[in-house]
Amino acid sequence: MSKMSRYFPFMQWVKAYDGTVLTSDLLAAVIVTIMLIPQSLAYAMLAGLPAEVGLYASILPLVAYAIFGTSRTLAVGPVAVVSLMTASAIGQIAAEGTLDYLTAAIVLALLSGGMLVVMGIFRLGFLANFLSHPVISGFITASGLLIAAGQLRHILGVSGGGDTLPNILLSLSGQLGAVNSVTLAIGIGVLAFLYFARKYLKPLLVAMRVPVRLADMMAKAAPILAVAVTVALAAGLDLGARGVALVGAIPQGLPAFGAPALSLDLITALLMPAFLISVVGFVESVSVGQTLAAKRRQRIDPDQELIGLGAANIAAGLSSGHPVTGGFARSVVNFDAGAQTPAAGVFTAVGIALAALFLTPLLASLPQATLAATIIVAVLSLVDFGTVRRVFAYSKSDFAAMAATIIVTLGWGVELGIVAGVLLSLLLHLYRTSKPHVAIVGQVPGTEHYRNIERHSVLTRPEVLSIRVDESLYFANSRFLEDTIAGHVAEQPDLEHVILMCSAVNAIDASALESLEEINRRLADAGIGFHLSEVKGPVMDRLKSTEFLEHLNGGVFLSQHEAVSALDRNCGIGRETPSQEPKEALKSGGPHKS
Repeated sequence: MSKMSRYFPFMQWVKAYDGTVLTSDLLAAVIVTIMLIPQSLAYAMLAGLPAEVGLYASILPLVAYAIFGTSRTLAVGPVAVVSLMTASAIGQIAAEGTLDYLTAAIVLALLSGGMLVVMGIFRLGFLANFLSHPVISGFITASGLLIAAGQLRHILGVSGGGDTLPNILLSLSGQLGAVNSVTLAIGIGVLAFLYFARKYLKPLLVAMRVPVRLADMMAKAAPILAVAVTVALAAGLDLGARGVALVGAIPQGLPAFGAPALSLDLITALLMPAFLISVVGFVESVSVGQTLAAKRRQRIDPDQELIGLGAANIAAGLSSGHPVTGGFARSVVNFDAGAQTPAAGVFTAVGIALAALFLTPLLASLPQATLAATIIVAVLSLVDFGTVRRVFAYSKSDFAAMAATIIVTLGWGVELGIVAGVLLSLLLHLYRTSKPHVAIVGQVPGTEHYRNIERHSVLTRPEVLSIRVDESLYFANSRFLEDTIAGHVAEQPDLEHVILMCSAVNAIDASALESLEEINRRLADAGIGFHLSEVKGPVMDRLKSTEFLEHLNGGVFLSQHEAVSALDRNCGIGRETPSQEPKEALKSGGPHKS
């Protein structure tokens, strides 16, 4: 791959672009455009922004990603979770419906884009690893519930709101007497229709002998039909006069290009929300991109994806849009529709631009309840209680992080929810690794393998303590290793040698090195040899750069078996004693040369 094509991935696929690929991309673009028009309007409403902002965020960002992104089928645009995070962030700075609110959303997109690009340039994609899967899953589940609850006011036709589930429910409970029956009928009707279309329409059409691809397209186009029907009803029956909230006039045309006036106070207030949106959006996007790429034996570059998503968000900010990322639902539709290259996204952008130019006058009579129903049906697929149950059954600590994320997100808001999940995950990781699994190992009879005496029937020697630590050694667990070895030494008066089996040790930091030096000193004072076995090459290289090996009162061996055999030959160690417990461990070799 040339250096130029690395930073401009479109140069790789554009060379092989032909008529067949063009046809596939155009068909996928038509399908995604049909799906994206109502979604763009709905997610703008979810973010508390004018409906046209959602359309603007679905034009230039797709073009920017096509130039800089590495996924062939990822569809970038407004998504539910990022729209919710946007509303939460800018709602603390400006009142919804004001120019300052829109300006904050645009600045948020620019900041998020800039952060993503910088992270990509410095190859900081690994930062997303701090969001564990249980935390992300819990956050998305809680966000789905929060989004659905927040849209109920539009279904009921009442005022209200709130950033947390208790606030939303409390606000709605005080408005039940003001429910607009016509709005409720529209909302319930659209909900039922979209749910039916999502679950049953495609199988029903296939059973009626409609071609599978056409049936799939018709099912995906259900929101457009819901929009068309409810617009016609609202306009024909003058439902606005009967208290039904409508989208209202949408400016016709394309967005102006340029950045708003920036203030230091606004940038400072949005820095942390922009970072959280960047990380969450990147994790969601790269997960979808990798899944779809694997199905076609393709690959994506996570660090270049940061640049692609960053460029998309900068393009959104420069064209009066709000933050965007790769959407799961539309990306899957794009993939299933046969998109072959990111050019499908460019064609989709053209379709959205045409809609902004010519269709917006038709949408003035669109009931907000229709968009709310569209959002609810879309986000309920994000709610995954099955994963919650599976994580609970597998790992109580991971479940604790997931549950904390869900509870804090629902009870205190999306930003605190994701921060709580990350912090708890890190604390749990530190706790687990501070007390790593340590095994006393012995030789499996007739082999050169050494296994845990608690799991296997093995041979041990009272003069030799073979101990395996199943974790890299660093500041959080170095004292634990000292205490563990000291405890075993105190319990074995005949002990002459301690062999630390390092097969699972990938790194030793400065604190752990000091602990090893202290262990070596204490054992030397007690007349006990201290040996290392199965030290990995990179770890050995680091040890060689210090004076530790010069002070080591024992040896370093390539394998555990080599260490035990050498001590047996050189020191006249007595006969092996069968362990009475079942046991576990690793492979063998010769003296350490790496």
